[in-house]
Amino acid sequence: MAENNIASLVVVEDGILVGIISERIYAREIILKGRTSLGTLVREIMSTRLVYARPDQSVQECMAVMTAKGVRHLPVLQDEELIGIVSIGDMVKSVLGDQAFTIEQYEHYMHGDR
Repeated sequence: MAENNIASLVVVEDGILVGIISERIYAREIILKGRTSLGTLVREIMSTRLVYARPDQSVQECMAVMTAKGVRHLPVLQDEELIGIVSIGDMVKSVLGDQAFTIEQYEHYMHGDR
């Protein structure tokens, strides 16, 4: 995860999402408990409390779910198939992009640009 700058990984077994492991989980379950990476199986530490998004949900809905459930990454499922994962960083980038676009449109309007 560190080598590839990845903060979270989904765990899939037989094509079905069964868990998620994050840097936070790793730190709590391996480092703080004095375990070793080589001596611990992913299934022993992964979170099976799965919260997910659907592709038709809005950024606002996903942010609300992430906040309410205290998660930073949401797997995206369509018909029970994993099709992606979004992070809180993805959500913030989207919101900031929308805000920048809106501000730009207001500036054009105020200056009479079309």
